[in-house]
Amino acid sequence: MKSFIRKFLLATAAVIAAPMIPDANAHENEIWARVPALVTEEIFIASDTPGIHLYVRNKRPPDLAVPAGRVLLYVHGATYPASTAFDLQLDGMSWMDYIAAHGWDVYLLDLRGYGHSTRPPEMEQAAKDNPPIVTTDIAIRDVSAAVDYIMKRRDVSKISLLGWSWGTSIMAAYTAANNDKVSKLALYAPLWLRNTSGLIGGDGPLGAYRAVTRENARKRWLTGVPEDKQADLIPAGWFDTWTEATWATDSKAKDSGQLRAPNGVIQDVRDYWASGKPYYDPANIRVPTLLIKAEWDQDTPAYMAQALFPLLKNAPSKRYVEIGEGTHSVIMEKNRLQLFHEVQLFLDEPLK
Repeated sequence: MKSFIRKFLLATAAVIAAPMIPDANAHENEIWARVPALVTEEIFIASDTPGIHLYVRNKRPPDLAVPAGRVLLYVHGATYPASTAFDLQLDGMSWMDYIAAHGWDVYLLDLRGYGHSTRPPEMEQAAKDNPPIVTTDIAIRDVSAAVDYIMKRRDVSKISLLGWSWGTSIMAAYTAANNDKVSKLALYAPLWLRNTSGLIGGDGPLGAYRAVTRENARKRWLTGVPEDKQADLIPAGWFDTWTEATWATDSKAKDSGQLRAPNGVIQDVRDYWASGKPYYDPANIRVPTLLIKAEWDQDTPAYMAQALFPLLKNAPSKRYVEIGEGTHSVIMEKNRLQLFHEVQLFLDEPLK
């Protein structure tokens, strides 16, 4: 695979002032105070498919000498890209900022068909004209391309992986086959075998991709949240900030109001997780592993993480954390700092 196509350096312009974090401990505030600005770099790397380029974003403290064990790659879930959630600045700070401010060299990946990465040619045709595209197999190949690029770029032999929702299966399956390249594995809203109805995909015929409206997105987000808790779950303006950034990544969404998302994951849900067939064997994961989710998550309910946890038989250490009063999208809710803090504790712990 070729190394990369081109890169855009934003290091001198895309800097984030380091705010003090409400309700964080003094140590974290000291870290932010020592990092007045973060360096941002945007890169397009080649996938293993001609014509398909993958968008990778990097954030790090200025003049960071990359320490072994402090390089991380994040990948997103089934519908929305990494670039507009993991690095969405709410009150001046994204989760990507938070991790980088703790002295990490942090990367995100938009899989093909999502965000700023190349959309396969099937997405320029009517959805019904082609079968579902971008399956988990292909997503893992994209992650593999990103991991290899990062390891070569930073001259490291291992990096840590962080996935959200479908991304947890992508990162877990990759780790199960490549433990020698992974330091730690953090799974936010882990997907596992499903015994209840899902919130996306339905049960009808599947085309190459599906289209999502902002209204659909909000309804799905609030599913399972008690009515008296809905009003203050998402701070004012945050939902609109996220939808504006996310829908802007799809050139056709401006006119249609609909965001396109590949259906390969929906086909895989039907073939694997909703059919009682594990996509990967958790016993093959041999690195420290964190499972973390929120109380009201209906996309990946608690029974999934609780079933997956004991199957991680060969992880040298493992933990399961549940955050109160949050949904599948707690990353962008009032309790998001609980998510950030718990994952950071896991990431920062020395390897034994």
